[in-house]
Amino acid sequence: MSSKELSVALKEDDGLFIKLGNLKPEIEELRYSPPDKNTIRGALNIKRVAQRYFREQSAFTPFQFIEDLKYASGKEAESVYQPDKDKSPKIVYSYFGIYGDPLSDTLQDLYPDGLLEKLAQSGINGIWMHVVLNQIAPGGAAFPEFGAGHALRIQNLNRIVERAKRYGIDIYLYINEPRAMDAAFFINRDRMRGAKEGNYYAMCTSSGEVQQWIRDALTYVFSNVPGLGGVLTITASENFTNCASHGNQKSCERCSRRSYAEIIAEVNRIIEEGVHKGNPDAKVMVWDWGWHNHGLAPDVIAALPHSVYLMSVSEWAKSIDRGGVISEVGEYSMSAVGPGPRALQHWKWAKERGLKTIAKVQVNNTWELSSVPWLPVPDLVVRHISALSDAKTDGLMLSWSLGGYPSPNLEITDRISKNPELSKDELLNTLAEERYGKRAVNAARKAWTAFSNAFEQFPYGGHTLYNAPQQYGPANLLYEQPTGYKATMVGFPYDDLQSWKGAYPANIFMEQFRKVADGWMNGLTYFKQAVAASDSSHRTIAISDEHIAKAAYLHFASVANQIAYIINRDKLLANDLSSPAKSKIREEIRRILNHEIQLASELFELCGKDSRIGYEASNQYYYVQQDLVEKVINCNYLLNRLEQ
Repeated sequence: MSSKELSVALKEDDGLFIKLGNLKPEIEELRYSPPDKNTIRGALNIKRVAQRYFREQSAFTPFQFIEDLKYASGKEAESVYQPDKDKSPKIVYSYFGIYGDPLSDTLQDLYPDGLLEKLAQSGINGIWMHVVLNQIAPGGAAFPEFGAGHALRIQNLNRIVERAKRYGIDIYLYINEPRAMDAAFFINRDRMRGAKEGNYYAMCTSSGEVQQWIRDALTYVFSNVPGLGGVLTITASENFTNCASHGNQKSCERCSRRSYAEIIAEVNRIIEEGVHKGNPDAKVMVWDWGWHNHGLAPDVIAALPHSVYLMSVSEWAKSIDRGGVISEVGEYSMSAVGPGPRALQHWKWAKERGLKTIAKVQVNNTWELSSVPWLPVPDLVVRHISALSDAKTDGLMLSWSLGGYPSPNLEITDRISKNPELSKDELLNTLAEERYGKRAVNAARKAWTAFSNAFEQFPYGGHTLYNAPQQYGPANLLYEQPTGYKATMVGFPYDDLQSWKGAYPANIFMEQFRKVADGWMNGLTYFKQAVAASDSSHRTIAISDEHIAKAAYLHFASVANQIAYIINRDKLLANDLSSPAKSKIREEIRRILNHEIQLASELFELCGKDSRIGYEASNQYYYVQQDLVEKVINCNYLLNRLEQ
């Protein structure tokens, strides 16, 4: 990457700077020096440890799943998938879509025919993709620096749209605009400069020139890509966009004279006008994420244009009790079944105005665990989607960047919408039989229920979702001394237990993860029976699903271990214990380290069999096999230190 490419990635690529810790680390220049005898001796010791626990490295091929999803079955797509303009949207993200600037890269096919076909077979009729507006449309006389290379991006977007339509799938653009710009951009543009945050200023949407650019740019895109399905908007996200996006409108001379609701609703109205001028049939889905700091927003809803859909996170504000800790769900939860009170109230207000509604849910995975393509908790999925059917929403957004894999969980969503009269048992029995064969149904259903029940013990909380090590599981290293490093958002957990646990006391936090892991192990026992009972025509998929289920267990069990390790390590370091007490703690640490070696070794084997494990679209691979080898070496080192 050039410095310019890195700068763009850090700013636009799904919170990359936040994931990397909000800093540029100071590191010494890397220089080679020949290894001395001690270094060689240490390397040989590492080799011996690795050979003790691992066979010759199995054939792990990163991104093999792209090859597996590249080609369609060969059936004529037009005769199988008939696009329906009035069909309720069911939208996901591409399982291997990328952020940043995906439309400029002609070497990557992020929407291959095999993926499109399998998503369509799962009932999906929409895919959303990330774009930056000033990259895909010219800026006109007001912003001549905008739109460099846009012709190629529009050409590539047309190709994606046309190919997706063959499978009855529409492409939707994620519009999070206008993006904040640095001070240099506003030289001779003082009248457009809005609120400031860090080194950036908002392009003030109270400025007529900014409004006109947004309208014209979207009109250009939807006129030049006439097959686009529409847009989904976020106007108060983590990205700094309009002056009110982070509640700082009072620092802007123009916006300070206007209400929050007026500004937010106006941005959505400008987007709607631009889209519908380019294509009157396109859908404009307005997401209420972040409005009034995730509170109720009747004032914004009242001011929205009549032609938009209102989208709300289904489970938001739902009350839960996990281990005696009472809290409310934010988002990204499969363990807590929605809808919650915030979404229900927002949909009610929207319907009273005649607006259509969309439910944002996660049915494959969440930040509760995103290192597997889908979580085998269909009992929870059926409950949630059935409740949304009762709420009569007009569409579903079924994933954020995580959760776009063609899976049985997605199929459940489609089956409920097509056959609302089916009972939960009828639906899941049929799905289990189709997937594993008739003789395996009973064991598979018991496994799914056990997984679902276990997952309802997950110690949900915003701190846990974004900071705890469940995405890394056994790949996260352990430390002899506290590092003092802060966990980064879905990035690097380190040993920052304080940030992991949020409102949970450490012991309860540990016990909840143990409950999840123990319940999940119970489900694996049943799933082994299902695999054994599956016939030859279903055996391959049964084994593949068992790998996913086992990988999930390894992650949950490892998090419980890591919490226990830190608690015991810190007790030992306090140095105010009797000798018997210290011996007891050392024995517990020894048990944890040996268990972590076992978990890392087992996950290593699974990664060699399934390239989907450890991967998520916006973060790519959290870990690869080499990281698991390092973890085993790490644990052996700590075991040796424990004996000194």
